[in-house]
Amino acid sequence: MFVVLSFSNKQTDPYFQFHENLSEYNFFKGELNKLQPADDIIPYDLNTPLFTDYAEKARFIKVPAGKKISYNADHLFDMPLGTVLIKNFYFYNDVRKPELGRRIIETRLLAHMQDGWHTYQYIWNEEQTDAVFEPIGDVTTAEYIDAAGKKIKAEYVVPSQPQCKGCHSRRDTIVPIGMAARHLNGDYAYATGKQNQLQYWQQRGLIVLPSTTIPANAKWNDEQSGSLNDRARAYLDINCGHCHNAYGPASTSGLLLDIHTSNPTALGIFKTPVAAGRGSGNLKYAIEPGKPNQSFLVYRMNSTDVGIAMPELVRTRIHKEGVALISKWIKELEKN
Repeated sequence: MFVVLSFSNKQTDPYFQFHENLSEYNFFKGELNKLQPADDIIPYDLNTPLFTDYAEKARFIKVPAGKKISYNADHLFDMPLGTVLIKNFYFYNDVRKPELGRRIIETRLLAHMQDGWHTYQYIWNEEQTDAVFEPIGDVTTAEYIDAAGKKIKAEYVVPSQPQCKGCHSRRDTIVPIGMAARHLNGDYAYATGKQNQLQYWQQRGLIVLPSTTIPANAKWNDEQSGSLNDRARAYLDINCGHCHNAYGPASTSGLLLDIHTSNPTALGIFKTPVAAGRGSGNLKYAIEPGKPNQSFLVYRMNSTDVGIAMPELVRTRIHKEGVALISKWIKELEKN
C-alpha cells in the first residue's frame, strides 16, 4: 500500500516537511496517544471502511489554510497540494470497554506533494509516547478482548512501502482510497455534536458542496442504512473496488467490483476466472447466484493463504462478518 521512498522524498518539499518522528508534525495537542487534533486537523470517517485485520482506525485530514478540496460526485476529490491524510491503527484492550485503553500500532500519512502523493508509515513505541518512521514495515502481535469477550492474540502486519502501491494505485499513480463523496457523506460525532461531515467541512471552508443530491454508500453492518444489495456493494467497493476497477491494478482480471459497475458479468455474476488454479479454487464463476460456496469471490475472501487470499496484501485474518454479508448477498441473487 506504500510506494518506495527515495532519499529525495525526505528532503523539504514546498508543501510538506518530512519528519522522522510523528510528534514533530504537531498534528495532535497534549499527550500524543490521546490523538486530540490540533485546531487545523479535522477528524473524519468512512461510511464503510476498509477491513484491516479488525484494527480500529482514527482518521484525520489537514488541508492547507485558504485552500479548498474540489468536489466530484463520482470520483476521488481533487485535494490541494499540502493536504495530509493521517490514519491511526489501534486495538482497544477490551472492545466492550473502550475506557480501559488501547494500543496504537501504526500511523500512516499520505501527503500531497509537488510530484504527487507520497506515503510515510510510523510505528508506535511500547510506551505509546511517539511513533517513528519505518519504511520496511513490521510484524507484531495484537492482543485484546473482542466484542464477544474472547481473548484474541493475532499477528498484525505493518506493510512495507513497496506493498502500499498495491492498493493505492490508479493508472500506476499513488492516490488516496476513501476520499470520495460516497464514502464521506455521513455523520460524524464531533466534540460539538453529531453532524454530516461534508457539511461540516463546508462550514470550515474546506469544500464547496453542490445543491444537487450527494451520493452516499451504505454502512456495511447497518441494516437501517440500506438494502442487502446496497450494503454488499458498499463493502466490495471499499475493500475490493480500489483495485478491481477499470483503472486499478486488477483491471486486467475483468472483475470490476467498484460501486459504478453495473454490467453483471464485470461484477462477477457467471464470470469465469482469467486463470484457473489455486486462486479460483477450480470454481467456475466469481459469483454463482444462490451458491456462495461455489463462488470464488467468497472462496478467496475466506482464505489467508498467500496464493489465494484477497485482498492479497497484508491481510492475515478472515473478516468473518464480511464473508457472511457477501455470502448472504450471493444467496439472495438467486431470487433476482
